[in-house]
Amino acid sequence: MFAAESMVRTLINQGVDLCFTNPGTSEMHMVAALDRVEGMKSVLCLFEGVATGAADGYGRMTGKPACTLLHLGPGLANGLANLHNAKRAFSPVLNIVGDHSVAHRPLDAPLTSDVEGVCAPMSRWVGSVTRSKDVSTMAVEAVKQAYGPECGVASLVLPADCAWSNDEPDVLDKAEMPTHFPISDKTIRGVAEALRNAKNPVIYLGGTACLEDGLNAAGRIADKLGCRLVMETFAPRVSRGANRVSPVRLNYFAEQAADDLKDCDLLVIAGSKPPVSFFAYPGIESELTPKGAKTVRLGGPADDVTTGLVALADLLGATATPKLQSQTTAPEITNTDEALNPGYVGLSLLRHMPDGSVICDDATTSGMGIYPWLDNGPDHEWLCLTGGAIGMGMPLSVGAAFAVPDKQVFALCGDGAAAYTLQALWTQAREKQNIINVVFANHSYLVLNFELARVGAGEPGPAAQAMLDLSNPKMDWVKLSEGFGVPAVRANTVGEFDDALQAALKACQNAQGPQLIVAEI
Repeated sequence: MFAAESMVRTLINQGVDLCFTNPGTSEMHMVAALDRVEGMKSVLCLFEGVATGAADGYGRMTGKPACTLLHLGPGLANGLANLHNAKRAFSPVLNIVGDHSVAHRPLDAPLTSDVEGVCAPMSRWVGSVTRSKDVSTMAVEAVKQAYGPECGVASLVLPADCAWSNDEPDVLDKAEMPTHFPISDKTIRGVAEALRNAKNPVIYLGGTACLEDGLNAAGRIADKLGCRLVMETFAPRVSRGANRVSPVRLNYFAEQAADDLKDCDLLVIAGSKPPVSFFAYPGIESELTPKGAKTVRLGGPADDVTTGLVALADLLGATATPKLQSQTTAPEITNTDEALNPGYVGLSLLRHMPDGSVICDDATTSGMGIYPWLDNGPDHEWLCLTGGAIGMGMPLSVGAAFAVPDKQVFALCGDGAAAYTLQALWTQAREKQNIINVVFANHSYLVLNFELARVGAGEPGPAAQAMLDLSNPKMDWVKLSEGFGVPAVRANTVGEFDDALQAALKACQNAQGPQLIVAEI
């Protein structure tokens, strides 16, 4: 038995049973081990950024890590952007990165690189196997590091000779995994006192506080005190819909975000950190906490914020359940020939989206136009672009669909963002996943057109405009999608999109695999 087989068996014992992979020569013994050992599904991705984004989506939906299997430093480097998003989402992700054998490294072969150094910026922990007998213990440690207590990206470097060794290291049984830190009674009492003494408090929510149980507890506090609930602009996962508490989503642009927090005299941080603007702008404050407002920390990403919010609500004497709004009845579409825009896409989703759906949002400006329509719609989970590195939507949907295969998954993507990782369509088709991709074709990096005007860089000339333009030539997303094996249609009008969405939902319900709609806006 190769040492790699011991590693795979050990990972399975820790509950890691899914691997997104794009391997090379140095990983061939891991590939063989995945073939020989039952219990871990391997999923081929055509690009490493798809593998890392898929692991992020799986981690957000399950709370446990999938692993990736990547080829040396360059292969890992191809996946770093979506590992940045995963790190910002505090997603449990385990990277297994192959390396040259220990004896081969000093020879400086063409693919030799500082693999640990490539791992470091996007990982909360990096380990390297140096002896084959350590592969199982290092695998367990890597899984522990992915769990936390501040969940995150753990990267384990596996030299080829440590994988191919016949030393047969022990296969380790299930280990106890770390959990979030409990929040002390003293902290909860201090936050309660601060809330009672404040005139206009805001509870600022992030991380796990944006899941259903955390939102319910925060809603109880808001009902009791009449305070405002505001959440991060790009929370990792938000439980939304008519039967959930709906906090204000902090605006993306700094001036509007400052208005969301205006007149606040107390900011209670629950699962996040004090808010800052996404970028710096001339003459605009980057820190968004209002001047003179007091900041009190209930807990951050490493803390059990949900339990803390429940205890805080109980201490304040809040009612057992929050007030919830009834579901909005979706209006009929009468202007079917009108040109499509993101709001109409939101209306169509409101009309037809099944309860329990998952939305992976990589659509930037278009996604923000859809978001409000579903506030009181069917219950769903909304996964945000946590780190701002576009190209997340389609890969994230691959992982989410593995996590909840019985649910409808949507990938909302700008055309510029989708072009980064459209290889995910091939994996969706190969695995026959229940995914509807919506590509918003505005043939532009639209958000950057807004930003160019906001940063005070002057009136854009032809060269500046060309750098933000995607219309010369226009990408044909129907052909691109079909080329990767995913059926696609183009919608130019409100009626065409509504019809296309109904047809795509029917195809997914009949297990026909992923679908794609090009929304021309």
